[in-house]
Amino acid sequence: MEIVKAPTDPEKDRPFFYINRDKEIFTSEEDGKGVCYLYQSDGRLVSSANFTGYVTDEKILKLLETVEGFKKLVHSIGVTIEMENKDDTAKFVFQMYGKKDLYGGGANIISEQKTNGAEQRIYMKDIAWTEDDDVPGQIRIHTDKPEQKAYLSVRLYLNDGFEAPTQLEALPVNTDSAEYKKLIDKSLVSLGNTKRLMDVVAKAKSGKDVNICYIGGSITQGAGATPINTECYAYKSYLGFKKLMGNGDNIHYVKAGIGGTPSELGMIRFDRDVLRDGTVDVDLLIVEFAVNDEADETKGDCFESLVRKALALPSNPAVMLMFSVFADDSNFQERLIPVGLRYELPMASVKNAVVDQFYDRDSRIITKHQYFYDMFHPTNLGHTIMADSLINIMELALAKEVPASYDPKLDEPAAIGKSFDDVFLLDKKDNTDYAKIDAGGFTFTDDFLQSVEVDMDLNLTPMLPYNWMYDGASGNKDSFKMDIECKSLIIIMKDSGEVDAATAKVYVDGKFVRDLDPYINRWCHCNPLIIIQDTKTATHHVEVVVDDDPIRNKFTILGFGVVK
Repeated sequence: MEIVKAPTDPEKDRPFFYINRDKEIFTSEEDGKGVCYLYQSDGRLVSSANFTGYVTDEKILKLLETVEGFKKLVHSIGVTIEMENKDDTAKFVFQMYGKKDLYGGGANIISEQKTNGAEQRIYMKDIAWTEDDDVPGQIRIHTDKPEQKAYLSVRLYLNDGFEAPTQLEALPVNTDSAEYKKLIDKSLVSLGNTKRLMDVVAKAKSGKDVNICYIGGSITQGAGATPINTECYAYKSYLGFKKLMGNGDNIHYVKAGIGGTPSELGMIRFDRDVLRDGTVDVDLLIVEFAVNDEADETKGDCFESLVRKALALPSNPAVMLMFSVFADDSNFQERLIPVGLRYELPMASVKNAVVDQFYDRDSRIITKHQYFYDMFHPTNLGHTIMADSLINIMELALAKEVPASYDPKLDEPAAIGKSFDDVFLLDKKDNTDYAKIDAGGFTFTDDFLQSVEVDMDLNLTPMLPYNWMYDGASGNKDSFKMDIECKSLIIIMKDSGEVDAATAKVYVDGKFVRDLDPYINRWCHCNPLIIIQDTKTATHHVEVVVDDDPIRNKFTILGFGVVK
């Protein structure tokens, strides 16, 4: 009897590497269905190939930066989606961004996927590429219903002539082990003066209401956590704090993170987003801007001003600093640690905890692939490490004698600066009596805004909704004019990648100050920019003039940060 062999699939022998590997994702609601966005632009795809796929070949990494290079490198894409319901389907979309039309001009690589964990291949020869193709933009997973959990793996199979590294398996991380505890211990930068922290514990145990609050960037928002509301470091550390404080219903949670924004914006929105316009008394504040503050134009003055703003509150809150880390091992903790030392604040650095051990193959606890969801954000496990680093501080404080007193000495010299201690938000809703405003053509309100998950909410809340929007197509092309008495002034503009996003110019007292270009970042987010910074208060005339263009004719001023 002749035995018939199954045919060999020659494509199985192609070299490949992962860009996503059993990545846990969670779909948010959009138009009644579910979607999860995994951004690949701005170096993210290259970084994923490096820390998930172990790719170090500079030639390969360079090719991943553009669609042209991607087509030369990639033969096919292998996609695996696994969900609880194995008979369901999900749609995989790999969108290329366009040169002229960022979101609409590039090709879309699309596959309808079974959710049973079986790999499906998409061949690049079958894709309708476009002349506008520029860079790999984003991966999206669409599900029929929102709030669906799935596990995604994406492999890039390579064209002939390219080799891929061996795809290594990582051992599971035992968070109960002595080795893991040593890793967490390394995160402690300083315990600082724990008097205010222990006052919070005593207040909570007495049954009084206590508010544990978080402010920061996308990591505080929960990016990389799946689901974002319960797996983020903020909520996990809140639960740990709550347990150590007696676990009462009197202990409340306030989360105010906005992706891609520095402490320069954080200090302006502190009153609205953390204090909730005076309705929240802060008892414990965790500040996380160590990977966002490259965009802080003051190089730490804004960060310190935010810390001082919190320490000066009548509620006498405890303040803790969290230093997160990027996949390239970088953050700005060396700039910010002196602020923590100046005010004797408890500080934790996840960089100190994980980076050195990433490169110790013999004794490392966690790999980069296990820690990072993408080049910027932690996985669920990464968020757990961040949370445990903060909880460790409170456990150490509880085991230590409580200091007799704490005085932040806010009247003494600052570590970096205190120029913005008294900054406040001026927008279409609040504090308009501090300025005389002629909105000109900025008469509309923009409702297509950066939106985030606040507190425990999975629904998105638009940020800075009380804004001034210019629409050149409306006929009124007059500039925005404002007369204001101030020492410093920050304009908050809306960045955008949309084709109709206009550029503008700012003039102060008739002199050109700076260009406002929403395409520098090319995504919808809040961008604070200093337009006045002086040591004395004076009256200034501010004018924002939109550049005339028949297509790029929309511009939004989200608000202003004012120091009187």
